[in-house]
Amino acid sequence: MCFQAKQERDDIFIEEKFYKVWISLIHGLGIKRYLNLLKAFKTNQGIFNATKEKLLQVDLIDEKICNNILNIEIRKSVKNYLKYMEMNNIDIISINDDEYPTNLKQIYSPPVSIYIKGNKDILKNTNIGMIGCRECSNYGKQVAQKISYDLAKCKINIVSGLAKGIDSYSHLGAIYAKGYTIAVLGSGLDEIYPSENKYLVDKIIRTNGAVISEYPVGTKASRINFPARNRIISGLCKGVVVVEAKKKSGTLITVDFALEQGKDVFVIPRKY
Repeated sequence: MCFQAKQERDDIFIEEKFYKVWISLIHGLGIKRYLNLLKAFKTNQGIFNATKEKLLQVDLIDEKICNNILNIEIRKSVKNYLKYMEMNNIDIISINDDEYPTNLKQIYSPPVSIYIKGNKDILKNTNIGMIGCRECSNYGKQVAQKISYDLAKCKINIVSGLAKGIDSYSHLGAIYAKGYTIAVLGSGLDEIYPSENKYLVDKIIRTNGAVISEYPVGTKASRINFPARNRIISGLCKGVVVVEAKKKSGTLITVDFALEQGKDVFVIPRKY
């Protein structure tokens, strides 16, 4: 009887994950449309089973989004995603799940779901973002690594974007301190960018950190994805430390998001 009860719980868990992954594959859905759908149909399964007529009655759901929701090929593909995720220890967290980071829920446009590899338990800890120039100086490298190291020693997670330069040294500083670091990607968790940082992803996972993305596996890194990724970096954090940012860069996009979200921003200028 106990085995049967466990099997039933496992089946429910798998079914829920199916619908979470399916929702994440619907192009153009977004948080506002998703919440409207959830209000109308109560559950992800309810959305899945809704008719076109009923879907079009929901606010912000137009013909294009409706067709994406009803797309048969997307529905058929979900099992392949689940199989890959299981083989590669990738999980998914929905905005309705307890594990979803509280800070991230409070931003203007939180992701509907997050794919994660690694330690889910650290997402709600105190986080500080470390961002900056890819072509950083030796001074910038040392400062980023030292600040991250010291913060991690104080049980503060370091959040960054896995890019070359300041991001990478910030992740490493936390690892050297035996602390936790979270890398936020602008691609699927199977498409590490830059590719030379695959070793760093392995280090982050081995040291109980986490690598996360709002993008499904199979999503390649794209210039369009990085500004959206940056809102997650700042959204997870109490504040953001900027090291050697250029005047026109993705770093300053993250700063804009942080200020919009009411976060503290600290700046370490380049040393000349």
